[in-house]
Amino acid sequence: MRVILFGPAAEIGAVPDGVSVVDAPLSIAKAPDPARAVRGNPEASIVRAVAAVAGGEADALVSGGSTGAALAASLFAFKRARGVHRPALALLVPVPGKPFLLLDAGANDVVRPEHLVQFAHMGAAYMEAVMGVAEPRVALLSNGTEATKGTENVIEAHAALAGMPGFVGNVEGFAIGTGEADVIVADGFTGNVALKVLEGTSSALLGAVRGAAMSSWRSKLGGLLLRPALRGLRSQIDPEEQGGAVLLGLRRLAVVPHGSFGERGFARAIEVAARGVREDVAGRTHARLAAAGALRARPPSEAAASVPEQS
Repeated sequence: MRVILFGPAAEIGAVPDGVSVVDAPLSIAKAPDPARAVRGNPEASIVRAVAAVAGGEADALVSGGSTGAALAASLFAFKRARGVHRPALALLVPVPGKPFLLLDAGANDVVRPEHLVQFAHMGAAYMEAVMGVAEPRVALLSNGTEATKGTENVIEAHAALAGMPGFVGNVEGFAIGTGEADVIVADGFTGNVALKVLEGTSSALLGAVRGAAMSSWRSKLGGLLLRPALRGLRSQIDPEEQGGAVLLGLRRLAVVPHGSFGERGFARAIEVAARGVREDVAGRTHARLAAAGALRARPPSEAAASVPEQS
């Protein structure tokens, strides 16, 4: 595994074997309009990194900057896989013993039913390829388990997914942590809000437990006794262990770790990207969509243009 690091070489300094640095000091991480910033700054570090992947100099992208800039640059350079409506951010949520893939986690605030259908198949393909789940259970996030509950988009997507192997219907927010589904599908707005509520609640609870454990000498003693058992639990719920979100639906693979990650989280993100390349996540995702008949139909004019003339 080789790493090509795009960023300000003067600040990065010396690097270990297996890592090379491309001096790219311009950052657009704080640009208010990521798409415009990507178009107007070809020398920006994220734009140059994406171009290296698109040009075959690297096999996958790991972006440590702005999610918006990474999404915009990847979409422009990698392009959507043929027949895919929208790419989706897929994030493995670290629930102890019952992790699940949430998508979309923030790439598409507004979606149509056919987008949710594609997200479901892309999520299932990822869980098969990367996580080794033989028959992923897929669900739509809604406000009720009945097929008639949810927004109009969710109801239509539910009907379209009814024959999908592994589709278990709708799940409510209560399903987070119960292991009812391996893949939970939502629009990017709902998925992002659900994710941040979950992260905030987990952080508050862990802080409360930590405070209680340090409140007296007895609780401190109990905490010392529990530390070996809690160490394994901590690794299970640590977001850095998952390596960040994966952008699915493009022709090349991109991983977007959280900006708060430390060195361990970024190392895991690189490992996730490498595994995704080895397991051909992009190809297997597209193949699953094709087998399910879920790819977007080509416009008649485009299809006609691709037919060679008969002499």
